[in-house]
Amino acid sequence: MTKKTSYLLGILLTIVFGTFLYQKYCCNCCKEETFKTAKDSVYVGSETDISLNKFKLNGEGFDYQTNDNFNFLKDNFKTVIPVSDSINIGIDNLKAFFDKNPNLKLMVTGYATSDEKNTSAYPNLGFARANDVKNYFVSKGFSASKFDTTGEIRDAWKMSSDTLLGPVDYKLFAVEATSEKTDWNAMKTKINANPLILYFNTGQADINLTEEERQKVADLVNYLDNVSGAKLDAVGHTDNVGDRTINTRLGLERANFAKDYLVKNGVGNDKIETSSKGPDEPLADNNTADGKAKNRRTVVTIK
Repeated sequence: MTKKTSYLLGILLTIVFGTFLYQKYCCNCCKEETFKTAKDSVYVGSETDISLNKFKLNGEGFDYQTNDNFNFLKDNFKTVIPVSDSINIGIDNLKAFFDKNPNLKLMVTGYATSDEKNTSAYPNLGFARANDVKNYFVSKGFSASKFDTTGEIRDAWKMSSDTLLGPVDYKLFAVEATSEKTDWNAMKTKINANPLILYFNTGQADINLTEEERQKVADLVNYLDNVSGAKLDAVGHTDNVGDRTINTRLGLERANFAKDYLVKNGVGNDKIETSSKGPDEPLADNNTADGKAKNRRTVVTIK
């Protein structure tokens, strides 16, 4: 064997051995995906889990998929901006498809982990994320009536630092012409008979809602999405302490505060009108502290 042949053989063996070590110790690491659980521990998932995080629109003759998806910061329901071009292309394609197939709708399911704080006005953070994604579609020319939204809680989700990657799922479905239609007039009557009443003190930075109140917000948004031209009426009220003119102004401030809160949660600014009744329509007895507290409120109904 010549010196040159030995030299070439040595290079070949080095390449083969190096390739073996790379496949054994490096590639396996690259294939693993790190997930964060609700308890902030870490576990490793397989490649099959990655499909949960894709922007996938398929069914009813439409098929589009990209590895990107909407992302959200932990404890937050606002979409991380900017949204990738590949998602926007899919949305544009779906808009054209919907224009030709008016009987189609899209179910958007948002997810949140059980250790996240629900910072929204909706039943859960996943629901709020689905609603924000719906609003993004609407900003691209869709009618809000083309969407159903829901939210689910999962103990774990794929994360990158403090960002949840793609906690949204989609399902295209056809609405049958013969299917039972929602009686929106009956829903309006039901909502207004038991309206959303927000109690708070002026100067609060946020409003803490009960589960029942969160569901009322979801019902109001559902009505706005499906009834053309619908608007909400937010009326502020006060107790009878102090000057009536000042109380009337205070009632309007409370109504505007409630409006701003709902707008931050995805309700269109033009969908809410505000006014004040001041101390003129007490809900309870102003002679007691508890009664006065109940009178300091904002009532939200459908106009």
